[in-house]
Amino acid sequence: MTGAVITGWGTALPDRIVTNEDIGTLFETTDEWIVERSGIHTRRAATGPFVSPPAVENPEDGLGTTGTLAAEAGGKALKFAGLSGRDISMLILCTTTPDQLIPANSAAVSAVLGIGGGAMDINAACAGFTYGLVTASGMVAAGAARVLLIGAETLTRATNWEDRTNAFLFGDGAGAVVLEAVPGEGSLLGWDLGVDGTLVPLLYAHHGSGMAMRGKEVFRRAVLATVESATTSLEKAKVGIDDIALFVPHQANIRIMEACATRLGLSKDRVASVIDRTGNTSSASIPLALVDAAENGRLHDGDLVLLAGFGAGMTWASAVWRWGGK
Repeated sequence: MTGAVITGWGTALPDRIVTNEDIGTLFETTDEWIVERSGIHTRRAATGPFVSPPAVENPEDGLGTTGTLAAEAGGKALKFAGLSGRDISMLILCTTTPDQLIPANSAAVSAVLGIGGGAMDINAACAGFTYGLVTASGMVAAGAARVLLIGAETLTRATNWEDRTNAFLFGDGAGAVVLEAVPGEGSLLGWDLGVDGTLVPLLYAHHGSGMAMRGKEVFRRAVLATVESATTSLEKAKVGIDDIALFVPHQANIRIMEACATRLGLSKDRVASVIDRTGNTSSASIPLALVDAAENGRLHDGDLVLLAGFGAGMTWASAVWRWGGK
């Protein structure tokens, strides 16, 4: 039996910080209104109305694209693990906002990082990173020595900046982890993936248009799906909620995160959150929160971590992961 453990991690954020006051220049709203409904104070932007088009196209401007953010986060994760791109059997890039329709965004990122193996994209929206974590673990079990898993988004490109009901929610960024093979079961103890394609009309974006979202219905479905999926993963891992040291939910908004934690029976001190300074970064949100927790001493070898999220589609995904173990 061969399992996977996480041996390196890294993140990348655009330099441009967009405040709630900045959002208020686009339509009538206030900092208090946004914070109350989302918990968001600031977010990072690589595109959108606060960034001029020439800056977006220049990778040296500190703003970036999905690809450049992914490469930066991935490079940091490789360095942390003491590896180079040549050591990687597979690159998995989770994104719902690729830089091009064709080819997969992971192709360009693999060239930047010098990946020695294959590369592919996964688009499961905000559940993407956990989809990727389960996929990467399966590849390691099948014989891959090392997998570089990245979640990267430039959601400000897909935001409808005329929709005051949700335009304030989204931000850009990337997070990455390196998974390496070890003898034994590894760190993935239980997982659950799912999708209900009948709910596509709740959250979508056509080519060339901004996102459309039925917020109240998304909220209701998201909490239900996240809690049910997380409960399934706990059962598969044969652990209880009291065994979980840290819950890392998709950073959708603070209300959804708190509702999920409450229904699962988790106190706030066991929830990882970066929503206040990153906004909703879709596939990047869980790795951003996970890395933040690791770098701030909230994770220790042997700790059980519960990751759970949902996304457009509607997709959902959860996993119980044992931290450390290399």
